[in-house]
Amino acid sequence: MTNRHVLDNPARSALLGPQAHLAERRGEVLRYPADVCPFIALPDEPDENTWRDLATLLGPGALVPFTGVDADLPPGWEEVGFGPGVQMIDAGVDAVGDDDAVRLGPADVPEMLDLVARTRPGPFLPRTIALGTYLGIRRGGALVAMAGERLHPPGWTEISAVCTDPDQQGTGLASRLVRAVAAGIRARGEIPFLHAAATNTNAIRLYEALGFRLRRTVTFRAARVPGAAGVPVPAQADANADEPFAARPGAGEPAV
Repeated sequence: MTNRHVLDNPARSALLGPQAHLAERRGEVLRYPADVCPFIALPDEPDENTWRDLATLLGPGALVPFTGVDADLPPGWEEVGFGPGVQMIDAGVDAVGDDDAVRLGPADVPEMLDLVARTRPGPFLPRTIALGTYLGIRRGGALVAMAGERLHPPGWTEISAVCTDPDQQGTGLASRLVRAVAAGIRARGEIPFLHAAATNTNAIRLYEALGFRLRRTVTFRAARVPGAAGVPVPAQADANADEPFAARPGAGEPAV
């Protein structure tokens, strides 16, 4: 398969490019560290060696969340999660900084994880913050909204983990943070993009209103390496999931 856009297989483009320093590799299979990001980067056309290397890298029973690859699983592998999604790109976002937005660091991670647990925007792990800039807004000292950067294919940066405390939803904090994160991406000469579940019409409407447009539809998939049983995963994504990768069961409401 030739002439694919870097966003067609974004995790692979990122791990072969700007985020290569984070890559763990066996053969043609790449992954982020397990406490940073759950996504697995497969080649566009995986073969028998690919699946064998993947099983060796992750181990028996491991969950394999991936997208950007349309391939049948080999015998013995189980498809345990899937969901239709959309990939959206900057088409005129009013990217501007926000005086209330503060950069979040390692000391903020416990609060970030707590906010994610309450709002379920998608996978966010103890060292996800290593992927890029994360901005937050506080009220009364408490973190009530955040958004940040995740995948970095060459020339592009993904906006992710957009979430707002339920008590603050409807106040525009998510929109402000998306614009602020986009401003930082633009300042580096890169283009913002993001993903959402195709069923999450509220999030899609928000992103369209902010100036994102649909680039392509995607399918979020998760497979199980043959071997010892792992953690059960729903076969169908939550209808409100921001990113319905089955890597984090229960990932749901993006709190936009």
